[in-house]
Amino acid sequence: LWSGVILVALMVLVGGITRITGSGLSITEWKLVTGTIPPLTEQAWQEEFDSYKQIPQFNEINYDFKLADFKQIYWWEYIHRLIGRLIGVVFLIPFLIFLAQNKIPKHILPNLAVIFMLGVFQGFLGWYMVSSGLSELTSVSHLRLAAHLFTAFVTFGLIYFTLLQYKYPTQLKANATLYNLRTFGWTILILLSLQIIYGAFTAGLHAGHIYNTWPKMGEEWIAESVGMGLNKNGIASLVNDIASVQFIHRMVAILLGIAIIAGWLFAKKASNAEKISKKSFHAIQMVFFVFIVQFTLGVVTLITDVHMHTALTHQFMAVVLFMASIYFMHQLYFNAEPTTA
Repeated sequence: LWSGVILVALMVLVGGITRITGSGLSITEWKLVTGTIPPLTEQAWQEEFDSYKQIPQFNEINYDFKLADFKQIYWWEYIHRLIGRLIGVVFLIPFLIFLAQNKIPKHILPNLAVIFMLGVFQGFLGWYMVSSGLSELTSVSHLRLAAHLFTAFVTFGLIYFTLLQYKYPTQLKANATLYNLRTFGWTILILLSLQIIYGAFTAGLHAGHIYNTWPKMGEEWIAESVGMGLNKNGIASLVNDIASVQFIHRMVAILLGIAIIAGWLFAKKASNAEKISKKSFHAIQMVFFVFIVQFTLGVVTLITDVHMHTALTHQFMAVVLFMASIYFMHQLYFNAEPTTA
């Protein structure tokens, strides 16, 4: 389970590199088994390059690429796909062994089954996303990118939650304070999920390259083009219009911050009154501090016109924040305090 957590986090990071470097369309076919081996001869490399030359990204953007340039983008996509295959092997083989040895607790078996299905579905989504850029588009569909990325986060979250559930299987008896805190926890998790999706929209539409100021969008609090998009395309602009997507990404970040601060203040008061465990308070405290770092990185990414290293750190910190939020939710449902006989 820890291997899965680490590998999926790495997968998200390499996926970010693949997106920023424009490498995602360099491999134009999905070969589950034979694709594990990269081109080993100049002829094999040339054949891969010839396939890449048939798609719009080469003809409209990278038409001046030489074979050496192609190899640079090819390797990132190859590594991304290789990690995906590795995740499947690392999960499935130990799972079957532990299952045969009857070492898997029954209460986590449903989670493991869902994790496996999510892994298979994620592989399909990855290819479905790539296929969107092979015929007409010069990059992948931002909608499919968001589906692919969010499924990775869901898989990551479920693996990590299952790990915690395996380690701490005793459920907490709910009280009024816990119910209220769980409401904060779910609000944070839902807003964070929405923010991750809009982060993918922002990346897929290259919306981070406009209005590179903060807190205003240029000279305005709400850019005029946001309203223009709504008037022209209606509700569809909320997911397709560049200015609208960036605006929503900004606003959800603020709403998320408000929810986290409110939850932190409530938890602090409950902790001082000894109505929740110290671990529960420390968990949301961790969420709060990671959010501050992530919010700062988001602003810096914007004002630097999506500087590569900052953008990648911003994407990876989203994984850390999601992990911290899952840990906080676990604290509210399962007893992670040491018990005495």
